[in-house]
Amino acid sequence: MKHAFHTLVGMAVLLAAMGCKDKSPAPSMPEAASADLKSTGKVAPSIKPSENAVRVDLFVMSQCPYGVQALDGMIPAVKKLGSEVDLHLEFVGNKAADGKLESMHGQAEVTGDKAQICAAEIAPDTYLDFVQCQNKDYRRVATNWADCAKKTKIDVQQLGACIEGEQGERLLGASFDRARSKGARGSPTIFIGNQRYSKGRSATSFLRAICNAHKAPKSVPACAGLPEIKPVNVTLIGDKRCGDSCQRDIATAKRSLGNVFGVPPVYTELDYGDEAGKALYAQVAQGNTPLPLILVDKSVQGDPDAVSQLRRALRKTNHADYQQISLRASWDPICVTDSDCALDQCKGTMSCRKEEPGKLELFVMSQCPYGVKALDAMPEVLKNFDNKIKFEVHFIANGTAKGGFTALHGQPEVDENIRELCAIKHYGADYKFMDYILCRNKNIRSNAWEGCTGSNGIDTAVMKACFEGDEGKLLHEEDIKIGNALRVSGSPTWIVNGKHKFSGLDAETIRANFCKHNAGFKGCENTLSKNSTQVQGGCGN
Repeated sequence: MKHAFHTLVGMAVLLAAMGCKDKSPAPSMPEAASADLKSTGKVAPSIKPSENAVRVDLFVMSQCPYGVQALDGMIPAVKKLGSEVDLHLEFVGNKAADGKLESMHGQAEVTGDKAQICAAEIAPDTYLDFVQCQNKDYRRVATNWADCAKKTKIDVQQLGACIEGEQGERLLGASFDRARSKGARGSPTIFIGNQRYSKGRSATSFLRAICNAHKAPKSVPACAGLPEIKPVNVTLIGDKRCGDSCQRDIATAKRSLGNVFGVPPVYTELDYGDEAGKALYAQVAQGNTPLPLILVDKSVQGDPDAVSQLRRALRKTNHADYQQISLRASWDPICVTDSDCALDQCKGTMSCRKEEPGKLELFVMSQCPYGVKALDAMPEVLKNFDNKIKFEVHFIANGTAKGGFTALHGQPEVDENIRELCAIKHYGADYKFMDYILCRNKNIRSNAWEGCTGSNGIDTAVMKACFEGDEGKLLHEEDIKIGNALRVSGSPTWIVNGKHKFSGLDAETIRANFCKHNAGFKGCENTLSKNSTQVQGGCGN
């Protein structure tokens, strides 16, 4: 049996709620702040909470779209529950060494945070309406506060004085301290009844969660009227031949799904090696769908909040009764043995590739900024290995020469993909094509590509003929087949020796991963440049 490359897409990325993450080092808590945390921070309407009121702590950044999404769901729920909820709205940010308040989206966000916390202090009965008004244009929270104050009948002069003065600085600084004390580094971070909340962000989701945390929900009209949620049927198809990694993937998926559905789902676990598993796979799979496979049937419609959360992850299948929850799995149950690899549908797949020592492939989108960074790191890598490695660049897109191409960044990216493939085809010796690519990377969205030809030895006429004629289009069509067979969709994606995927943007990460699978290769003894503070990321999945 061949060893198939297998990796899990973080289900947390696909299924868990998204947010704005503050990745700056966590500053230490000021000693004077601890007393502040207990005595202040009540930011809610002046309606006195009932004896059984559920405490809700909502930590946000005023310009974070995910924080705005959470507020847009939470505020209607809070208004409906009235005195049965005790809302504490807080803000996530930092204090610099000189005491200056800082936030992830800049000083405009700091001003927006101040506007909202000052509104809560000045007008606790109407501040939620003020926040809703600002959220309609959350990118302008630093400037739209005056108009929103007028609309919600908050004293504009008094609010402005708070925002611009010591009061706003003090209120927001204390809120930042409370967020740090609670470990809130992302927006939104939510606690309902002192328990971390990570499920849906619709008003119904929040209402249900608060009612579930209430000591006497039947006494609360808003809770008594909530419809019952029935369990969703979830079928998981694995493959014993995949080994422990598939089992870990299934366990991770089940943990993540627990945060999606309103009540625990009903699981059915099947194996591809068994008759029932293989039969269902044949009914639902579109081509060589990788395992593990997670399916939901029509019962999912009984949990509309879960459907809302899963909307980006749900995919149609070939069976009308089932939808697939997208999982970046890579175990191909069809292409496993040497005889399987003789099948047309298996040729080019990761599991059927041969190990090729000394090979390094990079899959990118030509106009993806992270792909650009990865390519920009390659001159140092190639020099380190004296151009002795087998380096290939491939492009992530879809389509055919006859039917046309599509790419994440539109037609300009398709055009640049083709031009770079033309450079690779005609100037492959000693990686001369990199002269063109590196030149283009300086202003990758510019249409003035001819400026990167001519004086550097890349013939403009050769490039133009290839790009404008059929040659470039056919090169792109064949190149797309490589990435599609490997199910590569994220830029940049590296593959070493034809078998081993990794991610990275700097020369040392590239060298280390190449040498991990090519021990003893000349140049592996060196250490290359690595910016430890460099932002990591990618385009696509």
